[in-house]
Amino acid sequence: MNLVDLILGWRSWSSEAVSIGQGTTLALRRIRRISGNRLKVGDKSIIHADITFEENGGSITIGSRTFVGRSSLICYRSINIGDDVIMSWGITVVDHDSHSLEWVWRKDDVCAWAYGRKNWDHIAHAPVTICDKAWIGFNVSILKGVTVGEGAVIGACSVVTRDVPAYSVAVGNPARVVRVLSRS
Repeated sequence: MNLVDLILGWRSWSSEAVSIGQGTTLALRRIRRISGNRLKVGDKSIIHADITFEENGGSITIGSRTFVGRSSLICYRSINIGDDVIMSWGITVVDHDSHSLEWVWRKDDVCAWAYGRKNWDHIAHAPVTICDKAWIGFNVSILKGVTVGEGAVIGACSVVTRDVPAYSVAVGNPARVVRVLSRS
């Protein structure tokens, strides 16, 4: 851990909410709102992502030997990333819709933000899971409720709105499976 992270990330560093495995590199200064949440990273991982917890009660788990480039993990409740995963830069992973689809429930969102509040009662959310050995290309968006299967590959600039089967390649907006990979 370098001196900048110790100074700028002291709240995260001193918090029991953060668990970092041996040999892992994590920019603690890029973690937002850790209090009341949980971040666990396995051994020998490299995490350069901006990590934001939207509300108390969120959990992000990142496995061992996983790389997450300069990307954004935005968690309301649950994001799980497995072992041996490679995630490029510019990726956004989010486990919620951010706002209600209905105007009546989102009309006061901006005014509430001015006071540091947000009403999550009418906002859809669901866990995101990225299984072991997946590879996520640059500028991919992975939305709420998605599971990216073991060994799956997501092509650059794709928008993943539904589950991607294990050992398959998915590309596009919305992402669709275009190839099945061998499991060897």
